[in-house]
Amino acid sequence: MLYVDIPSQTELGHLISARGEAQISIYLKTTPETQHIDTARTKLKQLTQDAVEQLAQAGVAKRTIWPIEEQLHDLMDDDDFWRLQANSLAIFVTPDSLRSYRLPNHLSETVQVADRFHLKPLLRAVSMPQHAFVLALAENEVRVIELLGDQPAQEIRLPDLPKDAASVAGTANVNSRSYSGRQGGGEGQKHHLRQYARAVDAGLRAMLSGRSEPLILAATDPLLSMYRSINTYPHLAQHAITTSPARVPAHELGAQAREIVDGINDASIKAFGALYAARENEGRATTQVARAARAATFGAVDTLLVDMDSVVPGLVDETTGEVTFDTDQSAVSYGVIDEIAGRVLANGGKVIAVRRADIPQEAELAAVLRYAI
Repeated sequence: MLYVDIPSQTELGHLISARGEAQISIYLKTTPETQHIDTARTKLKQLTQDAVEQLAQAGVAKRTIWPIEEQLHDLMDDDDFWRLQANSLAIFVTPDSLRSYRLPNHLSETVQVADRFHLKPLLRAVSMPQHAFVLALAENEVRVIELLGDQPAQEIRLPDLPKDAASVAGTANVNSRSYSGRQGGGEGQKHHLRQYARAVDAGLRAMLSGRSEPLILAATDPLLSMYRSINTYPHLAQHAITTSPARVPAHELGAQAREIVDGINDASIKAFGALYAARENEGRATTQVARAARAATFGAVDTLLVDMDSVVPGLVDETTGEVTFDTDQSAVSYGVIDEIAGRVLANGGKVIAVRRADIPQEAELAAVLRYAI
């Protein structure tokens, strides 16, 4: 099982706005297989040493470096922490705090030292869902299945879910007469099934509250359309698994759900490509890093695609958005594209982290603007 904790929008906002003399961002590959986790712990030790060396070269005082190093070493030695992991780990540490997020994505290992956090790899987990839930809904059973990256799907137990439609109706079956006195048979069955769907929706609320992962429905009519009509979760997927899920193993439903998740991500990228082409003709789209930086600074970027693996060292002026590029990474510069993404999010724009092949012209970024600049 993968143990995942993707940051909320509020947490992401705090990471974006954080500033300080020494802000360390570390990404490393991990594994849910506890017997193989020592490789990740060893890698964290190496990345910690890299961070310390960068800080020392930048002239950061030892009294600032020491608390960072101590917190990372404490994390390395925490056996309980390493026992529950996913596919990647993001760590953000300052002299005063350490935050970590276990991610389902397979991210490249890196360490960045600057006056702000390097967040672009994290945006992939936030913007392109690899984590989803399947609601397998049938008259005689209801299950919730969790889909995490490329791991086998697993059923999860929720105490608030009803057992089946009959238990909600309080009858031996769902064909009995309704409370309002309407006839039994087909009409009574619809009444009880809607009641069942409402109970399922209510039972999911505690788990789904504050989440944004897709919920994929596996059901057949009439339950499928009934559940859609009363669903209160805003991220119910448009496409569903339209075969009866009764007694279908979790891994089979997970395989079908993964195709739907991939379709959601592909549709998002294609929609951006079509929008980019239209806006480019209007002077409201760019793949130029310098122009995108200026637009992001003035709140002009509506949607931004970024290469999740690219790092362009440099600085972006806080007022004008002018970019100064560096040839090498260091503790006195930061990722320019990462900074552009942060400014887009801070101004209410959308950022999608993808592979370079998915970006128009295979550039390092592509921006659609709210207005021409």
